[in-house]
Amino acid sequence: MSVDAGTRDLHADAREVLASWTAPDAAQEELRRTYLDHLDRHPDGVWRSCLPGHVTASAAIVDPDGTRTVLALHRKIRLWLQTGGHCESADAALASAALREATEESGIADLRLLPEPVRLDRHWVGCGGGTWHLDVQYVAIAPPDAEPVRDPAESDDLGWFPADGLPEPTDAACRALVAAAAAAARRAT
Repeated sequence: MSVDAGTRDLHADAREVLASWTAPDAAQEELRRTYLDHLDRHPDGVWRSCLPGHVTASAAIVDPDGTRTVLALHRKIRLWLQTGGHCESADAALASAALREATEESGIADLRLLPEPVRLDRHWVGCGGGTWHLDVQYVAIAPPDAEPVRDPAESDDLGWFPADGLPEPTDAACRALVAAAAAAARRAT
């Protein structure tokens, strides 16, 4: 993707979000600085075509009490994970990318995205022959009686799980995100 006005807008939003975000600990602060350095070096750093790595957006979907979370069984890597993925040209902001992904992958309408990210996670993936995902992670609060609807193109399974009892296999990054999301949802109510 060429660097056009939409690219600069999303790139600028990503940089602004990360520059103003207060990391919860030293490890997250180091990631925040790594992401900013990446964006400073790569004008296309929000697009999957940036093979040194690219910013992605995800959201842990939780109920209003922060006691349950929606996870999807990822088709390729076979782990239970939060919703999320690559930024698209129609995304004007990281938050809108995270909300779009959460809505598409969960089938839940009327999600309420908390305005600030809660965590960052940098992980190696196979896309583009192998690259880094610099994931900016948000919290999406579902309506009280929301039921997820699985799209077979998005995941192999999908469902609600206790926030303190995630299914296996999952990973430490998902567990940390769900814990942070549950706490953020409780503070937001």
